[in-house]
Amino acid sequence: MKRRRLLQTTAAALAVSNAQAADKPRIRFGVCDWTLKLATNPGSLDLARRIGLDGVQVDFGSEPTHDGRLPLFDEALQDRLLQRAADTGVAIPSLAMGVLNRHGLKNSPEALRWTLEGVKVARRMKTPVVLLAFFGNGDLRNDETGTQAVIAALKKLASPAADAGITYGIESWLKVDALEHILDAVRSPAIQVYYDVGNMQKEGEDYAAAIRRLGRERICETHAKDYGDLYGRGSTDFVQVRDALHDIGYSGWMHIEGVKVPNGIEQDIGHDLGYLRSVFS
Repeated sequence: MKRRRLLQTTAAALAVSNAQAADKPRIRFGVCDWTLKLATNPGSLDLARRIGLDGVQVDFGSEPTHDGRLPLFDEALQDRLLQRAADTGVAIPSLAMGVLNRHGLKNSPEALRWTLEGVKVARRMKTPVVLLAFFGNGDLRNDETGTQAVIAALKKLASPAADAGITYGIESWLKVDALEHILDAVRSPAIQVYYDVGNMQKEGEDYAAAIRRLGRERICETHAKDYGDLYGRGSTDFVQVRDALHDIGYSGWMHIEGVKVPNGIEQDIGHDLGYLRSVFS
């Protein structure tokens, strides 16, 4: 009788544990190709596999080519990247337009053209998310004129992106109030926030509260980052990040954007990956 009761109790505990595991949103871990020093390079997928990563976020290229197009607009390059992804088993879940840090969407006609053309690239590569960078020349802090120009550009981008099933994510120094101002003005699910916890920690934002406020419907993807040290030793509290993402039901990608690699890329990104997996497991 005691043995039967023990078996029943054990089975019930396992059922609860399995149900909790099923309810727990799954986070997959990738890396930005520029963090690997292999931007827009198929070799990034091989290095990511050696490190043990699940995916790579691929940049469009930091500068236009002689004909004014971005390197990733080349279908032959797209095909090489897709082939390496297939060969390595490492996914390409998102793309990034870091070029907008030099050619800001707020003041560059070429930038709007690139973002619109990027829809075709993302659709062809079957990557549902494209990061739009707003740093450097594209910074929107304390720039209402620039913000209004970006809102106008995003409104032009929203419809073709939505039709193609592509989401564009804003990565910036902007805090949650300013981000909501833009999203409320554009009013399209195709325009969301690409949330970088390290950037917002540096800006002094309560990033866990901001994640909960934006919610799953406004965060398309995330960057992991720590400006102070390797993950787990610096200033970003990834336990708080985990809890906030869990609370909003986020199930998707978190890409390592490493800024501290004192022992080399492979060793330190491997450390950061191991730490994230220990926290999010």
